Amino acid sequence: MSLRPTALAAALSVLALGSPLISGCTNPLAIISSSRGAEKYEQGDYQGAIADFTRAIEINPRYADAYLKRGNAKDELGDYEGAISDYTKAIEVNPRYADAYYNRGVVKYDLEDYQGAIADYTNAIEIDPQHADAYNNRGNLRSSSEDNQAAIADFDKAIEIDPQDDYYYYNRGNSKFNLEDYQGAIADYTKAIEINSQDSDHYTNRGIAKELANDLEGACGDWRRAVDLGDQKPVEWVKYQCS
Repeated sequence: MSLRPTALAAALSVLALGSPLISGCTNPLAIISSSRGAEKYEQGDYQGAIADFTRAIEINPRYADAYLKRGNAKDELGDYEGAISDYTKAIEVNPRYADAYYNRGVVKYDLEDYQGAIADYTNAIEIDPQHADAYNNRGNLRSSSEDNQAAIADFDKAIEIDPQDDYYYYNRGNSKFNLEDYQGAIADYTKAIEINSQDSDHYTNRGIAKELANDLEGACGDWRRAVDLGDQKPVEWVKYQCS
């Protein structure tokens, strides 16, 4: 059986929420409006958040954090072009705003502008070399374009920065799988499971790698565990290969 790993679940990390510092803003009214917007955003009131962030920007048109956070709210409402416009404005105000590049990269990915997303993640990394999520996201895009060695280098860096994120190992395992390094993939999926034993994808993919490494018994154990955790994909494999 020749199987590929499951789709890159949680491949791209979520938007950064912006700096808790009030960068580029000293007007107390703008700060109050932005704080209200942040509260509404956390409550899921994205339209209300946008209105408050807009008021903050009207008071201080050079309030980079307010542009970023308004972009986040627009993204939640599916207004991707509006979100990109706000992130771009945040970058114009503060060209060293790594999270603005990062968030714009996430939205460009949603719009299938993969090269644009890679460029933004690269800019975020150049500004903030400790931006683990930017390395992870760039690695996933490189892996999806079959540049697996470069992807692994990105995942290596993400893991170096944050060795407790299970998906960094999972994603590196997928790239190693693509290179037919099944033992390396198994080791990474195992590490992901050590960190998070409740994610069915980790078991499903480790099972696929074990099957291709001629360990059907181990594969069946992983697939059964994945099914127990709610993944229906391995049900047929267990039924026909693990009797």
